[in-house]
Amino acid sequence: MTGPAAGRPAVAVAIEAGKRRVFASALDWPGWCRSGRDEERAVEALAAASARYAVVASTAGVRFAPGARFEVVERLPGSATTDFGAPGEVAARDLEPLTAAEARRLAALVDASWRVFDEVVAAAPAELRKGPRGGGRDRDAIAAHVVEAEVAYARKLGLRPPAPSAPGGVGATAARRRAIVEALRSARAGGATDRGWPPRYAARRIAWHVLDHAWEIEDRSPPGGVGPETAGRTASQRKPVR
Repeated sequence: MTGPAAGRPAVAVAIEAGKRRVFASALDWPGWCRSGRDEERAVEALAAASARYAVVASTAGVRFAPGARFEVVERLPGSATTDFGAPGEVAARDLEPLTAAEARRLAALVDASWRVFDEVVAAAPAELRKGPRGGGRDRDAIAAHVVEAEVAYARKLGLRPPAPSAPGGVGATAARRRAIVEALRSARAGGATDRGWPPRYAARRIAWHVLDHAWEIEDRSPPGGVGPETAGRTASQRKPVR
């Protein structure tokens, strides 16, 4: 390979292939995960999302090289979860133990995903453009869905947060997110036990869900509305860490 990406380390990618949908996940970058109808389209979508993910890495203070090349290191058979629309398979990399530095990095990227999501929500209109068949949640419904999912995700890390009576409650949401980040930051084990998810997989699944909906809100906002260049007027103005 020649060009600007030639000297950069490859981005390790896992391919999860269902019958109708394929996910490409950057294994060391929680949340940088996109899908397509086949492997080629999924990898193309992953590459196209690099500028968006650069905002997350910058928010976390983590160096990111969006022009890096991809290397598929594992191919996983998908399941009904894959075809439903979520990356549901644990890769071999997900089972590797974490060093203290790796755990802090994953936790920072997950935390940054929430910060970017909150900025996108704050800048978005309440009503979003509907799909071709008139479907799709509006902004507040998406935000509530993300918060509700965090309760289940926390339990997959061995946490026992109470189900909030008002899922959008700022205090409960902030406390739950802090608990998830701390669980990831202190994680060292690789494989899951009775808790549910290995920490590496938990980080990429949680961050994927948050960013998938953040980017959905951006894509479904009216022209001139929220987007990578306008969300909160702050997120995308941060220069990527070099």
